[in-house]
This record gives sequence, structure tokens and C-alpha cells, in this order.
Amino acid sequence: MNNAFIYLRGLKSVDHTVFAVEEGQKRYWDPQFQREVAFASGQQIKRSIVEDVLTNLNLQPAPITFYFEGDKLKEKEVTSPANPLYIDQLLTGWMIAKSGEAGKAKKVKTADTEKSEDVRTIKRRSPLSISALHPLHPLLGTISSENISFDRSDKPGIHKVVVKDTNGKVLNEEEIKALLDGTNRSLLRKWIPENKRTSGLFIYDIAIDLRTLFSVSTNLLEPELDTKTIEELKNKGWTESKNVFGDCLVAPKETREKVITALAHSLLNWRITTNQSRTFSPMATLAVAVSDNAQKIAEAIRAALDSESEKPKALPVIDDTVDAHLFVTPICAAYIPGVVATAKALKEAEEKLIHLMSEYNYTSQM
Repeated sequence: MNNAFIYLRGLKSVDHTVFAVEEGQKRYWDPQFQREVAFASGQQIKRSIVEDVLTNLNLQPAPITFYFEGDKLKEKEVTSPANPLYIDQLLTGWMIAKSGEAGKAKKVKTADTEKSEDVRTIKRRSPLSISALHPLHPLLGTISSENISFDRSDKPGIHKVVVKDTNGKVLNEEEIKALLDGTNRSLLRKWIPENKRTSGLFIYDIAIDLRTLFSVSTNLLEPELDTKTIEELKNKGWTESKNVFGDCLVAPKETREKVITALAHSLLNWRITTNQSRTFSPMATLAVAVSDNAQKIAEAIRAALDSESEKPKALPVIDDTVDAHLFVTPICAAYIPGVVATAKALKEAEEKLIHLMSEYNYTSQM
């Protein structure tokens, strides 16, 4: 590969799970096949991948500052350090926006001098572009719904029930009993309606921009860093270089090597760990395709319509004839007949990713 991009497609088996809890399962409407399709957002997948990277490296995430205003605690901006010394910042980017007068440089007086302080908007786009986790084909994913309950009615003696009237007065046991006369209502059980879960064959796509994976621009016209952080990075061993975007600083080789190893593993072995998900599914990886051409990973792992079926029916396809590196796990044989699988597939895919990311010349791009 001589391209500055690495493209990856992963195929996973999803079993009766929920990607999010806000208003139930996240989903969208597919207009061609006229059905709801479940998904987990690319941001959710990116966060899960980066959390796995930090876990592998035994590192803490960058400290985030949450701003609020006034007595009612009106929510304001959320800011990050905008510093690539934090590995999660290096991989996910940042944006700290200033507006109005705050967006202009200001003079700061010290004991013996006067200097300009950076308060401009600074932003860095993530070198990882990640799709939503969504079905390989709209017909290869299902959404089921069921009513569930939070039930503690089996041990009524150890739980407490509080009932208030419309004025906020707490009712006593006799008053509660009077309310329940003539009904079968249980006060130790809460119904949770419209609980949607999803199953099927799901894919995620990732584009890795090697030009910016370990390089941060020092262009002050469209700044990614403030001057203080630039000096800090230089003191930490980041070297000055150039890429297609202009002058930049490149992470030290030691940093690149440890991040590449952890990132290669996490791109293949992540699982949804955010507080937006529930109902664990191992989401086993069935196959992975890697290429420097986005079209090829889409051709390697795809679906095809069954022309012999009376109703629309999709069949998963693993194609090892296209120009892509394909890695198939033994679990895949339970879903797609005739595949050539190996128990070392994910390890081999990890080694391939490490090789592709390691061979790129980060310090001499121009």
C-alpha cells in the first residue's frame, strides 16, 4: 500500500441487545426496504475504541471542564485541554471555540514584560473517521420490542412504598390500602414499555488518515494548538516537520509505537462500553477487511439479494477475490457457508494493521 489512508470494515454478530437507553434503541427508517434499522452512532463506536486504547495503555483520559452559568445552572460549553499529549485527544481531536471579543488575542502583563495570550478558536479533526454500526443490509438486522418490568414484588416486606397526594402529603398505609381496594395494582413493580432490542449482522467502517495520525499542525492562521502547548510538545520530544497541510509537530517514535500497537488491537476488539448501552452482547467479530481503497472493503464484505426468493431476502457475502486483505474468524461459518476461516484471523489482522501504520514515514511526509 502506498496510500496515506487505511480503510477497515468489520463484520459483527449482534445478539438481542440495546445500543442506547435514551428513548429506547437508536434507529432510522430505510426507505428502499421500508423498515426500521437499528444503529450505534460513529461517535459511540469511536468512544468505545478509544476507551479500549486507554485501557490497554493503562492511561487516564484527558480532564474535561464543564461550565455552567447562574443560579439555575444553565449548561454552557465543555472544554478539553486540546493537547495531544493525552492519547485520547490525539486520536479524537478537539474544538475550543471563542466568539466575539474572546476570539481576539489579548495582552497579558507580567512582572517584567508584556506578551500576547492565545484565545483564538483552536480545532483539530480526528484522524479516525468512523461510521455508525449498522446492519450489513437492512434485511439482515431486526428490531424486536417487549414490555419489561422492574419487579420487587416477591419480597414486599423489605421494600418501601411512598405515595403522595396532589398536595405532596405522604399517605399512610390505611390510605394507600383504600386506594388499592378493587384493583390488582402492584406498587412494587414498574413497567418499562417499548423496550426495543436488535439482532443481526452489523458492520462498521473506519478510515485512518496517516498524515495526521501523529502530526499536529502548527499553522497559526488555522490553529490546532496554542503557542504554550506548541512549546510544551517540543520540550516533550515532538519534532518539527511538514505534511500536506503545512508545518507540524510529530509525536516521538516511542509514542507512535505504543499507540499503534494499542490502536490496532482496539480497532478489532472494541465493545460498546459507554453508559448509553445496556444488555451485553459480545458482538463477536466474524470478518475484517483492510485496504487502501474504500471501495474494496465494501466489496469484500457485502450483501446480495437472493434472486430466487419470492420475498426480498439478503444474503451475506465474504469475497476473497477482491483486492483487499480479508481475515475471517471461525464464528463466521455459522452465518455464511463456504468461508475459509482461521482461529488466528484477528491476530493476523492486528499484525497487518500494525505493519501498515508502522511503515508510514511520519517524520518525512514532504
